[in-house]
Amino acid sequence: MGEEAAKPSEAEESGNTSSVVVVVPQESESAMRTIPVEGSSSTKSSPWCTPIRLLVIFCVINMLNYIDRGVIASNGVNGDRKKCDKNGVCTAGTGIQGAFDLNNFEDGVLSSAFMVGLLVASPIFASLAKSHNPFRLIGVGLAVWTFATAGCGGSFNYWSIAVCRMLVGVGEASFISLAAPFIDDSAPAAQKTAWLALFYMCIPTGIAIGYVYGGLVGNHLGWRYAFFGEAILMLPFAVLGFVMKPLQLKGFNEAGKAVTSAKTIDPVSGVKGTEVPEGKGDVPAGHGQFSGKISNKTSWSKRALRQISRFGKDMKVLLKDKVYLVNVLGYVAYTFVIGAYSYWGPKAGYSIYQMTNADMTFGGITIICGIVGTLAGGFFLDRISSTINNAFKLLSGATILGGALCFGSFCFKSMYGFIAFFACGQLFLFAAQAPVNFVCLHCVKPSLRPISMAMSTVAIHIFGDVPSSPLVGLLQDRLNNWRNTALILTSIFSVAAGIWFIGVFLHSVDRFDEEENEEDNADTGKSSTTKTSVEENPKRVEPSEP
Repeated sequence: MGEEAAKPSEAEESGNTSSVVVVVPQESESAMRTIPVEGSSSTKSSPWCTPIRLLVIFCVINMLNYIDRGVIASNGVNGDRKKCDKNGVCTAGTGIQGAFDLNNFEDGVLSSAFMVGLLVASPIFASLAKSHNPFRLIGVGLAVWTFATAGCGGSFNYWSIAVCRMLVGVGEASFISLAAPFIDDSAPAAQKTAWLALFYMCIPTGIAIGYVYGGLVGNHLGWRYAFFGEAILMLPFAVLGFVMKPLQLKGFNEAGKAVTSAKTIDPVSGVKGTEVPEGKGDVPAGHGQFSGKISNKTSWSKRALRQISRFGKDMKVLLKDKVYLVNVLGYVAYTFVIGAYSYWGPKAGYSIYQMTNADMTFGGITIICGIVGTLAGGFFLDRISSTINNAFKLLSGATILGGALCFGSFCFKSMYGFIAFFACGQLFLFAAQAPVNFVCLHCVKPSLRPISMAMSTVAIHIFGDVPSSPLVGLLQDRLNNWRNTALILTSIFSVAAGIWFIGVFLHSVDRFDEEENEEDNADTGKSSTTKTSVEENPKRVEPSEP
């Protein structure tokens, strides 16, 4: 073995990479060599994009996403269809509902239309993160979102605005799947849940601001201008996603591939080989050096099949994870109620308590309780030790208390009693936002976090707030009593609390720092002879210079 081969690489000397062992099929024991694996460290940011700045940027983007939810709700439920009296005298409709003459069910479907694009695109973006830089994928999504919101403002009939709402979901999909893993990587170890709480605090805050912003702009300029304003605000962030140096995500290298790749060293000649990406570079029999050459002749169909195969393997891992399944099932029941609250809350408040400014009232409650509750949940979990087991305890306890308070609020005949109890209930309910996403991020390996967040998002929407708005609208059409409708809806919080309580008794392991030991050959579907593992024996590790 040459002396040059025994020297640590420049990457090792810099201390930016992890030391691993690569086992090369060779007769000599010297074939086992410590080498660096690029991208195995935490998120690598550009000099300008510090962790704090990244958190602020992502929080603002997340807030704009949910301001859009508030805008569509405010200008949807605050509108009315054209009405005609017995004498045939008609009054013009108002808002989106009046502009396109929608009934309650159609109005509810319109609020959920963007979910269609979100559900379809989320797993696609999460899968593409393994072959493309995740940060650039966020930029693509934000560009689509900007175009789609502007299209909502320029829509000319019901179907045109419905299609634009679907494209809004496509644009949001990349951000929802990939932003949380970036924040999880950037956050200090002792404050991970608190940082996630700051990020998810933007959900209630954005919806509340959207209520107020949508109501004010809708009443003074018209509902179309509310969407145009959103597009203008998001445009700089869409541009930033393309012009800023792309960030790396833990579990992936610069190209977006899993970190099971390595730069190899020939054990005989000591010459560095080429980088062997995940699933590439089988070793020819009797040869000590990897070719590392990737054929560019692979057809698009084979690439698509490879992506589908990889997605299927990832899904099998998630579906076998009991901790992940219990967490998501509880989140589905929780989101079913929260989604219906966010859309029908103002109209229910106006009907039951004759609130003159129902959207302002609900917006105020949501923004205050959302900020305080979400931050309190994140900081409290960090305080008691942010473990998966403690997260489930917090989720079940906060949800059952919050649900009971909200149920009691709708039993009051006094508006002031309703506001007091409903606000207290919201404080406990929003405390679940950070812990539930902490579990999604930490119960799987780093390379599975994008698909974990994507499928969690798909599940809570397709079974939660997507059907809840039209179903609650249908229930109200039958009962014609908003108080009874609200009580039936609120009782579902007990189901969410019960499911999360089951998670307390499951065996759970935080897998944030866990790395994959073997790579799969993406081209042939066979296990590669290249293996990487984190070196556990310090005597076999070539020390890096400080």
